[in-house]
Amino acid sequence: MMMIRSVIRSCSFFVSMLLFVLSISDLLVKIHGHGFGINYGQIANNLPLPSQVAVLIKSLNVSKIKLYDADPNVLVAFSESNVEFVIGLGNEYLENMTNPSKAQTWIQQHVQPYFSQTKITCITVGNEVFNSNDTQLMLNLLPAMQTVHDALVSLGLDQQVTVTTAHSFNTLSNSYPPSSGAFREDLVQYIQPLLDFHAQINSPFLINAYPFFTYKDNPNIIPLNYVLFQPNQGTVDPNTNLHYDNMLYAQIDAVYAAIKQMGHDDIQVRISETGWPSNGDPEEVGATPQNAALYNGNLLKRIEQKQGTPAKPLVPIDIYVFALFNEDLKPGPASERNYGLYYPNGNPVYNIELKGYLPQMPMAAKSNILSVNIFLCIVTSFIFALELSRW
Repeated sequence: MMMIRSVIRSCSFFVSMLLFVLSISDLLVKIHGHGFGINYGQIANNLPLPSQVAVLIKSLNVSKIKLYDADPNVLVAFSESNVEFVIGLGNEYLENMTNPSKAQTWIQQHVQPYFSQTKITCITVGNEVFNSNDTQLMLNLLPAMQTVHDALVSLGLDQQVTVTTAHSFNTLSNSYPPSSGAFREDLVQYIQPLLDFHAQINSPFLINAYPFFTYKDNPNIIPLNYVLFQPNQGTVDPNTNLHYDNMLYAQIDAVYAAIKQMGHDDIQVRISETGWPSNGDPEEVGATPQNAALYNGNLLKRIEQKQGTPAKPLVPIDIYVFALFNEDLKPGPASERNYGLYYPNGNPVYNIELKGYLPQMPMAAKSNILSVNIFLCIVTSFIFALELSRW
C-alpha cells in the first residue's frame, strides 16, 4: 500500500508540475511574443497542410499572416486562432473588381463565410501593379480598390477590413538621400489619386523592400554590414542630418518622403515584404544562409525593440517577412525559391533564435504522445485511488 501511495503522490506531483511549467511557458511566450508578420506563399508542391502550418505559426507566436489569395483551407485552419490575416486579390482579378456586383460577390464568397472565426483585417487588391507596364492594369487598380471598399461598406465590414495594394520599391525614381525620395514621374498620375484614397479611408501604403537587390547589383559599393543591420558607420542624410545604420530604414523613410512630396503626411508606410534568400544563382551575390540569418535575425531584434526609423522614431516599423517556406515552384532565379525561414518539412533553414520555442513539424507527434502519457498517468492515479478506498 505504501508503494501505491508513493506512486500516486509522484504521479500527481508530476502532473501538477507539468501543468505549472506549461502555464509558465505559455506566459513567457506571450510576454516575449514577436511583433512581425509573415508572408505565407504556396507556390510549391511539397508544403505541409494548412492545419500543420497553423500549429507551426502558433508555436512561433506570430500574430499576423499575409496571403496572396483567399485560400479557404488556410482561413478555416486558422479559425479561432487570433491571427490577423491580410488576404489578396491577384492582378488577374482587377478588371472584374471594378464591377460593384462582382466585387460584392467576391467578398460574400471569400470573406463573409470565414469572418466570424478568422480575423481578416485587410485585402490587398493587386500586387506590384506598377511593375507590370500594363497601362490597363494600372488604370483598373484604383477603381478596383474603391469598388472593393464600397462593397465592404455595403456589407458593414469596412470598419474591420481595410483595402490597400502592395508596391514594388521600384515605384521610386529616387531613394537617396532618404529625404529626397520621389515617385517615378510616369507613375505620378496613378499614385496621386491612390494616395488621396488611402488618406480618405485611412489605409496603409504597402511597399515590398529588399535591400538584397541593391546589394546584389552593387556589391563593391554597398557595404554588406549596412544592409544586414550589422555594426557599421552608416550614412547621414545631408538634408536632415539624420543618421542611418541600415538600408531598410533608409528605404522606408524614402517612401515617406515621396508620399509627403505628393502632399500627404497622413499615411502610414508598412513593409509588406522584405527578406533575404539563403541560396541563389552564382551571380546573385550575397545569397547565403549566413547572410539570410543575419538579415532576418537582426531585423526581428529591431522589431522586438519597437524601433522607428530616423524620420519616424515614434512609429514602430510594421513588417511582413518574406517568407514562411521555401517555394520550389516559383519561377525566376534560384533566389526566388529560397526566401523561406523554413523548409517544407518544418525544419528551420537557419537559426535566428526562434528555434528555442519553435517545435519542428514532427514534434507535433511527440506532443501527442506527451498528452497521452499525461492522460494515462491521471487515469492510473484515479484507479489507484479507487483501489485504496476499497482497502
